Amino acid sequence: MDFVRITSIHDPYFAAMYSLMQRVFPPEEVLEAALWEGPLQDNGLRVYAAVEQGQVVGATEYRFYPDMEVAMTDFTIIGREGLGVGPFLARRRQQELNEWAAGSGRRLKGMFAEIYNPYLIQDHSFGGIKPMDPFVRREVLAHLGYRKLDMDYVHPSWLGDGEAVGELDLCYLSYEEEAVLPGSLVAQFLQTYYAILPNKPAAWHRMVEQAGGRERIALLPI
Repeated sequence: MDFVRITSIHDPYFAAMYSLMQRVFPPEEVLEAALWEGPLQDNGLRVYAAVEQGQVVGATEYRFYPDMEVAMTDFTIIGREGLGVGPFLARRRQQELNEWAAGSGRRLKGMFAEIYNPYLIQDHSFGGIKPMDPFVRREVLAHLGYRKLDMDYVHPSWLGDGEAVGELDLCYLSYEEEAVLPGSLVAQFLQTYYAILPNKPAAWHRMVEQAGGRERIALLPI
């Protein structure tokens, strides 16, 4: 299996990956295809496809913020069962993040991820792909060490319509065994991560303001 970086919407692997994203995720979680051109060329972002015999069987997108010394996993897609796509993507992503941080002269303190709450979500089939089932994904991420931030979480819709998307937890994988995160770090991260979306809901602004006003935010089991 090959770990192939995608840097253009004209890459044939991009079309295959984007089709997989549309199959797996609800529309409000998928940025319009034409708007990917700039982000794919951003050196602060990595998009990789897992390619098996010329076919895209999975993908992951992630980023590293040297100033905050944290990463964010935007998504991990497993498109086919029985190939070990999930472990392959997790291993290669971690390897590159470690190299990325070292090359920046920084530590990698931890990694954020948004995780669907299967006890709240109702309508999404995730393309009928069993490894993408939110109960399965949540348990896998819990085994990896992710914990959820003790806060009610929403994010702006990637449709750019200013709607708030719920049914998610903001989680964090710590490499330093923290039980809490500074509220200021959480607010800074969210403001930076969602800077690309100019149209944000009032609920999101309130959430970020409240997070920034807290000295510490606990990390809880998921």
